[in-house]
Amino acid sequence: MSSAQRLQTVFTGGVPDRTPTLGGWIAWPGHICALAGVTEETYWEDPVAASIDAYKALGVDGLIDIFVPSSRDSFRTVDESSFVHAGSEQSLEAVIEEIEGMPAPEEIEASFNFDQAYHDFVTSIRTGQDKCQDLVYMPAQWGAGAHAGWYCEFGFENFFLLVGEYPELARKLMETGGARGHCHGQVIAKAVREGLYPPAVLLGEDICTQRGPMVSPRFLEEVYAPSLRYGLEPLLEAGCKPVWHCDGDVRLILDMLLDCGIQGLQGFQPECGLTIEYISEKRTREGKPLLIFGPLAVSTELPVCTPEQIHERVRHAIEVCRGKADLVLFTSNTINPDVPLENIVAMYEVVREGKSAP
Repeated sequence: MSSAQRLQTVFTGGVPDRTPTLGGWIAWPGHICALAGVTEETYWEDPVAASIDAYKALGVDGLIDIFVPSSRDSFRTVDESSFVHAGSEQSLEAVIEEIEGMPAPEEIEASFNFDQAYHDFVTSIRTGQDKCQDLVYMPAQWGAGAHAGWYCEFGFENFFLLVGEYPELARKLMETGGARGHCHGQVIAKAVREGLYPPAVLLGEDICTQRGPMVSPRFLEEVYAPSLRYGLEPLLEAGCKPVWHCDGDVRLILDMLLDCGIQGLQGFQPECGLTIEYISEKRTREGKPLLIFGPLAVSTELPVCTPEQIHERVRHAIEVCRGKADLVLFTSNTINPDVPLENIVAMYEVVREGKSAP
């Protein structure tokens, strides 16, 4: 099978010739340079080309994205000048005024320029796919679905005060996120129908900590879930499986996410109780197996295990998912400099070199 055929088979619930793999989240140029066999200077001449060569060397089937550090002095894709801080210089009064001045959700949809958005999306996908050649380019679409994490725009304190003291304004924010997600979902859905984007898309957001949801599950179920369900509709109607990126402990809201139409999971952390055994037993709202992107943890496995242990964990994940879930090998999050290069290689060589059964 080609990479595209392998991924397509798993995305549609079939059995491929071997477990497909995804790449794209190696954050440190040192790893990319070593894998691609280039110098640091060559890397910075064209980071994207070097990164694609690195992932080809690993034998991945598709790319979720390509991380390029914000500067030569950092491996991070965000820094103090680009990261949205938890605090906000806006007063609560200013935030309230801004939200009250936002267009209504129906106005957002009425003013959405679908043709322009689709043109821009397709141009981006085709450009990326041309660079990736035989690898499937399927960048995450964080704007699809809905948006609950308005703390990015207004800061944590203002966001939590809105949720607790101004429920109607919080509801407007959730509905706004759903309207925007619905619009973006329509764009992705058309690209899926036309064969320009695969029938699975990584989306989601960080609304949980290591101790559970940032706000009450009741609020999320009553206010956020309807917007998420609406935002996912175009994707599901096109046969595209939404795969949720879940940081932290999402167990208290996992059934809610699945009921909204989420068809797969990525990013789950075993240290939070989200093990491959636990996840593989879950089902979609239609009762079908989940699509899993994972499960190698970048905190408790890849940085500390030996290559032989990584081999064993990959084999274990494949065996656990056999007949229970559709697995695409990937990591839980960004691969940082603390992960030994040999462990990255070990993760992918298990399936590439036939060291595990399909």
